Amino acid sequence: MLKVLGIDPGSVRTGYGLIETDGVRSFHLQHGNWALAEAAATDEFSIRLGRLYQLLEQFIAEHQPDVVAVEQVFMSQNAQSALKLGQARGAALAAAVNGGLPVFEYAPRTVKQAVTGTGSADKTQVGNMIQRLLHLQKIPQNDAADALAVAVCHAHTGLNSVKRDTPAGTGTRRRSRRWRSLPDGVSSN
Repeated sequence: MLKVLGIDPGSVRTGYGLIETDGVRSFHLQHGNWALAEAAATDEFSIRLGRLYQLLEQFIAEHQPDVVAVEQVFMSQNAQSALKLGQARGAALAAAVNGGLPVFEYAPRTVKQAVTGTGSADKTQVGNMIQRLLHLQKIPQNDAADALAVAVCHAHTGLNSVKRDTPAGTGTRRRSRRWRSLPDGVSSN
């Protein structure tokens, strides 16, 4: 069984969901969200990013997932929001890679397709399917449901690429990007 940590990064609130899977069946272990700022308007942005990194680092140390799956940035009308989301994703990716974990990224449409069967599903549909797929008593809050959906997406679509370790850009790996820690002094270029 593989433990998959799904992350729905945000600069004010970040959702997380931890599942265990054999590639066919997935089981809920934990989910929730981290409020990164009590008063987001008055809290320094860099402090929120530091909180996210620390919370994720602690979670990884405590729960020891095998892999991390993160939702890719979607294009936004507001450039400032997209930039902040990108920075939050960066903090989450850095914490995962620093923890020695492989990281896979999935486009929002890919996540929705894997969970609901359609890439244009809304948040309500995603939440309902996550509740059903993981046999939860109630629908998780949106950020947590999205994080669980990313984890389930990896369990159902990306797990084969982990087992086969196919080179990037081929086979089942097209939908995800895998980040690996490189030994000191080794460049990916």
